[in-house]
Amino acid sequence: MTLHGRSMSYRIAGEGPAIVLIHGITGSSEQWRHVMPLLADRFTVIAPDLMGHGKSDKPRGDYSLGSHATGVRDLMVALGHPTATVLGHSLGGGIAMQMSYQFPERTERLVLVSSGGLGREVNPLLRAATLPGSELVLPLLSNRHVRSVGLAGAGLLGRLGFRAGSDLAEMATGHNSLADPETRYAFLDTLRSVVDYRGQRVTATDKLYLAADMPSLIIWGRRDPMIPVEHAGEGHRAMPGSRLEVFDDAGHFPQLDEPLRFARVLGGFVESTEPSEIHPETLRERLLGLS
Repeated sequence: MTLHGRSMSYRIAGEGPAIVLIHGITGSSEQWRHVMPLLADRFTVIAPDLMGHGKSDKPRGDYSLGSHATGVRDLMVALGHPTATVLGHSLGGGIAMQMSYQFPERTERLVLVSSGGLGREVNPLLRAATLPGSELVLPLLSNRHVRSVGLAGAGLLGRLGFRAGSDLAEMATGHNSLADPETRYAFLDTLRSVVDYRGQRVTATDKLYLAADMPSLIIWGRRDPMIPVEHAGEGHRAMPGSRLEVFDDAGHFPQLDEPLRFARVLGGFVESTEPSEIHPETLRERLLGLS
């Protein structure tokens, strides 16, 4: 679909209440390939490639959480789904929280999966990628010969907590995508908007109280090497009434590690909760501390 003169790629399947699945940094809608068929018999499932990712355009421009949230909102409306359950993974979690704050009237429920924006800690590889000069280093690391040597073979990724399986496979896919200059620039602009050398620089925990009546679910892999599982507890405490599901054997991608359980938990959550309705006066009272 062309939105604002730019091409935005997306996957859509099924019929019923809408669920929007937002991927993380260097990812794409492909990361939902196992989950979408499991949900499509009950729901309309929409999975965009964020701008700068996958098959969507990669312009030089605004890659902030707010800009990504607006892009997802525009895609929903253009597809005829003005409201949806909004789920975000990793960076996508930050975008989903931004949507619940920026467009509460569009967000029926909030689902966070291994989400950014709930604490400072993040894997050292992401912190290092924000340093000055990384624009020069990333093309070298993306070189085919360097990739063939393999960081994992040197044991570096193992020491950083990555295990064989979906974590390494998805990291390799994302790393390979950075060989494209436009994708690389979009990656750096996106990453630097939320992370610096000290860790995550954007938090949503100070605004989550505004979505107190919004049904919320948090899913995390206990073996997550990118964002520690302790952040799941931080989000759970910041959102009274939220549900928390920790997958003991999953890493950063529980939707790939355990797609059947993931779809069952997500589908059950949507079917057992009522869509949120945030009234303007309620929002005003919360902003002023009156409720």
